[in-house]
Amino acid sequence: MSFAGLNDADVAAALAACTAADSFNHKAFFAKVGLASKSNDDVKKAFYVIDQDKSGFIEEDELKLFLQNFSASARALTDAETKAFLADGDKDGDGMIGVDGEEYSFWNFGAFFQQQDMHVPCKSLQSQM
Repeated sequence: MSFAGLNDADVAAALAACTAADSFNHKAFFAKVGLASKSNDDVKKAFYVIDQDKSGFIEEDELKLFLQNFSASARALTDAETKAFLADGDKDGDGMIGVDGEEYSFWNFGAFFQQQDMHVPCKSLQSQM
């Protein structure tokens, strides 16, 4: 399966690299699957797919299922992985990642990488992109 034009082999390799508990690193995952090259519109669409309750924010319980947006059989993130992922994206400390303003830049993967050294089957994501 592919996600918004990402290479299936890259996605599979990224998922395989984080099958063990506490092995997920969101920065490494984004780099491996090629999310840095996605347009702002594609990133925003992906954000809204991951935002299961359509609140305009990605809460911890939604982020915990992040890998399942790439493969329905992927594992859930551990509490430690989820908290680290959330802490990096939650710029105002409210426990959520928003799509607008400063927190949106976290989901703008290209900008995210320049600053650095979704329980949904992939086919559902593809239909949104």
